[in-house]
Amino acid sequence: MHQFLLATGNAHKAEEFAKIFNPEVLKIEAAPEKLDVIEDGLTFNENALLKAKAYYEKFGKPVMADDSGLCVEALPEELGIYSARFGGEGLDNRQRAELLLEKMKGEENRKAYFVCVLCFYLGENEIYFFEGRVDGTVSQEYKGEHGFGYDPVFEPLGDHGGKSLAELPEWKDENSHRAKACFHAEKFFKERC
Repeated sequence: MHQFLLATGNAHKAEEFAKIFNPEVLKIEAAPEKLDVIEDGLTFNENALLKAKAYYEKFGKPVMADDSGLCVEALPEELGIYSARFGGEGLDNRQRAELLLEKMKGEENRKAYFVCVLCFYLGENEIYFFEGRVDGTVSQEYKGEHGFGYDPVFEPLGDHGGKSLAELPEWKDENSHRAKACFHAEKFFKERC
């Protein structure tokens, strides 16, 4: 079994990852405190690495960090690694999602995808990355009560009756960008046991 600190002080996020991973393969726990890491990388990989390295240097234990976001084809420079800051400071998740809908009004190209990159930092010479992705479209309206962030305005590809990710909690648990990245990581570390 491999143990990792999660590069966050958020116990809820650590619990979410702990539910995804088989505890006999990967055990994830929240770091004792949250560090303010400047995420000035230009890619999800770079930002995940910045977080992982900072937590590793502070706590001296193997770390898992994640960076994720929504990439919208029609707004290539606006979301992606900036998803959590889209629209500026002071907006909550719903306001960001509604701002996206507003910017997409009249836009025919609604292609989008969620991406999650996990960085496992075991030491400066042993770093692994795993990526998960879910393709879909930006919906026409905000719908659904489950999930968070942009889930209520994202419809995954497939036959889901036009439902958003926020209306498909069971499907999301198994097929989200985060679940896919975790699946790849768990498979890798299981083979190393």
